[in-house]
Amino acid sequence: MKLNQRVVDKIIKEALREDLGEKGDLTTQAIFSKPIRAEAEIISKSSGVVCGLAVAEKVFKILDSKVTVTFSVNEGSEIEEDQIIAKVKGPLQAILGAERTALNFMQHLSGISTLTRKFINEVKSYPVQIFDTRKTTPGLKMLEKYAVKVGGGFNHRFGLFDAVLIKDNHVRAAGGITAAIREARSSFASGITIEVEAENLEEVAEALEAEADIILLDNMELETLKKAVKLVDTRAVTEASGGITLKNVADVARTGVDRISVGALTQADLPLDLSLEIISVQ
Repeated sequence: MKLNQRVVDKIIKEALREDLGEKGDLTTQAIFSKPIRAEAEIISKSSGVVCGLAVAEKVFKILDSKVTVTFSVNEGSEIEEDQIIAKVKGPLQAILGAERTALNFMQHLSGISTLTRKFINEVKSYPVQIFDTRKTTPGLKMLEKYAVKVGGGFNHRFGLFDAVLIKDNHVRAAGGITAAIREARSSFASGITIEVEAENLEEVAEALEAEADIILLDNMELETLKKAVKLVDTRAVTEASGGITLKNVADVARTGVDRISVGALTQADLPLDLSLEIISVQ
């Protein structure tokens, strides 16, 4: 997934504006009235998968183009506690002004990549893919889905505009799965992939009869999932969703589903602990 730099810059500028306000960094301005050059290190305080390096660099660059950031790790690398991730050089005022915003982006995105990698490691013995969902932070969807990709996961539809996913409310309003799929098919000439949510085996059978391409097996018990996968028997792609955790994801993968979507990837991440420390001034 390639980031749209124009959108990223807009997100960063808004984040800096939120932190600096109209007056800027009052503390740094009060203490350092004259220009000072400094060198700093970004250090990991916990282990995990690092993500958001280019975003963090752009935070410093947008605040002051004279700041340089040199990374000692690559995007998606697994890092250890107390590892130096980057060296930052430039005007002290800019480094301190951008510090928290840059770290916030990196910590949040690295947390998502780290959790994604954990899920993938839990199911590495099975031919299943881990997907995210639309449960993202408003305004940060692109970055959060990017972090899932960096962690090794797959992106579900980006938004309502790029895929057809018939959920329970659509089914109720349309009068059933068959009717919903029929109307969706009639709205597109050809080539559209239709996914439909099923909550029990009866709905799975109806979705198969209506020729759904992907069947989302929603909040099913393990035994029901196994029966659903057997019933589908490669006639559609199967996706398990709902209540998936690190503790049960391997059990879900063992049922034979093709993919597993996990809302927690972008919701329940624990930010990777990072810090920036000034190591010299001139």
